[in-house]
Amino acid sequence: MKTLSKNAIIGYPAGIITGITYGLNPLFAVPLMREGAPIESILFFRYAIAVVLLGAFLVLRKQSFKVSWKQAGVLLVLGLLYTASSLTLFEAYQYIASGLATTIVFLYPVLVAIIMVFLKVVPSWPVWLSIVLTFFGVFIMTQSDSSQTLHPMGLLLSFMSALVYALFIVIINRSKVIANISNSLLTFYALSVGTVVFLAKIAMSDAGVTTGLTGHMAWLNLVGLALLPTIVSTASLAIATRNIGATKASVLGVFEPVTAILVGTVVFGEALTTNIVVGIVISIVAITFMIAMTKR
Repeated sequence: MKTLSKNAIIGYPAGIITGITYGLNPLFAVPLMREGAPIESILFFRYAIAVVLLGAFLVLRKQSFKVSWKQAGVLLVLGLLYTASSLTLFEAYQYIASGLATTIVFLYPVLVAIIMVFLKVVPSWPVWLSIVLTFFGVFIMTQSDSSQTLHPMGLLLSFMSALVYALFIVIINRSKVIANISNSLLTFYALSVGTVVFLAKIAMSDAGVTTGLTGHMAWLNLVGLALLPTIVSTASLAIATRNIGATKASVLGVFEPVTAILVGTVVFGEALTTNIVVGIVISIVAITFMIAMTKR
């Protein structure tokens, strides 16, 4: 029996952690939005808290923050892509159910695979089959029934979130310029860019920085956003991408819509339809198949 390589032992669990933690976005974000907090304020504090916590971690580890100008340019692009992915996803929450929006974002493995083909990195047949099956699973999950409405703007925003997230993953995997930058430092700079962007958006809007952010629960939700779907998710994504490749790491993100749908159903009372259950089962079978067939 074949054994898992060291990279696989590190990369597969990291990919699963990425999916689960990113799927927790609605758990912390939806209550804040329902209390009237502007998206810009939510995302600003999410990123700012994450930057402070991660910065303190790097200082304690006595890690250097120094990067070259070339590296700074790539990190700026990564930060803008990650920021755009968060913004479009949160905007989508205003049009369609949070679990559904996060599910549609899972189309990014297909986009990653297509981009990688253009870069002359062609996935093996088990990976392609897994991509097709997970795409089919997500397609079934997004089919409307009488219990939910599919707003075109919500679908478009979710797809845009998937596209920029796919570009984010590919750059981490393919860029030799940032190859020697640690996962923690990469995450720190990517989130720092987002912090500046959202602070600028707040400055240009009429809303106050802390509008709708009242009470202990609001700040606990912001800390939760900063820790799990931000620091843990981004760092584990970098680890997975560097160990098992961009395509496999992105396919493991199927745990993202599964988590988001469970949160939407259990916490927010969103509909759990037969289509969603069937789609989840198909996607998990596809992931299991990919891991079993591509151990090395």
